[in-house]
Amino acid sequence: MDNNQPIGIFDSGIGGTSIWQAIHQLLPNEKTIYLADSKNAPYGQKSKKEIINLSVKNTDFLLQMNCKLIVVACNTATTNAIQELRATYTVPFIGIEPAIKPAATNSKTQTIGILATKGTLNSELFHKATEMYQDTKIVEQVGHGLVQLIEGGQINSPEMEKLLHLYLQPMIEANIDYLVLGCSHYPYLIPQIKKILPEHIQIIDSGEAVARQTQKVLEEKVGSSDLKLPMPIFYSNTNPKVLSEILGGKYTIEKRNF
Repeated sequence: MDNNQPIGIFDSGIGGTSIWQAIHQLLPNEKTIYLADSKNAPYGQKSKKEIINLSVKNTDFLLQMNCKLIVVACNTATTNAIQELRATYTVPFIGIEPAIKPAATNSKTQTIGILATKGTLNSELFHKATEMYQDTKIVEQVGHGLVQLIEGGQINSPEMEKLLHLYLQPMIEANIDYLVLGCSHYPYLIPQIKKILPEHIQIIDSGEAVARQTQKVLEEKVGSSDLKLPMPIFYSNTNPKVLSEILGGKYTIEKRNF
């Protein structure tokens, strides 16, 4: 395998760019290909079978691009499909799961909040993760409608503010001191979330942890690139405007039907 082959990253839309940015920052010499399956967002409302089928479709697309490693930058796809992906393909996969461990380990109130999709909160992998922390009260909240608003470019809309108040207020009342963001779209809501949460509540997302794990797998199994700051490639199967905006208009987005 050529060490300079790209890292493939896919998500149910634009949210996984929060993971891409963490990887790109840590590993600037790695060529990256990002796949936004916005046409099928959100994955969180779909059946396990549908999520697996979409994940296979995305993986096949990235393998056609000769990717040496694939990052499943979607909590719902990781918790529902990564076992099947690892059993089907030989390429290494990096998944993203809600960062329950650091929140539960460091919580002083022994109460943490998790904002995630229905698909993640209902998954077997998520339940196994929460079972390890019996002494911690975990306040779960499905983020109904948040992904759709983000995908529609409505991050700063009144509708978004209203939903966030609705979802976060019960967590504040339950005395959480950590909020875990269990969807790769949600880091883009951190400025609004900070306006609602008291200052002592810490927000945790998985971006840096996924980037470090990607680096580790590259070093141990795949091989690191020696390219000089290669240009990342982005594909979307809907209007790329929102994806372009979230990336600051710095990159060309290619529309593809996949």
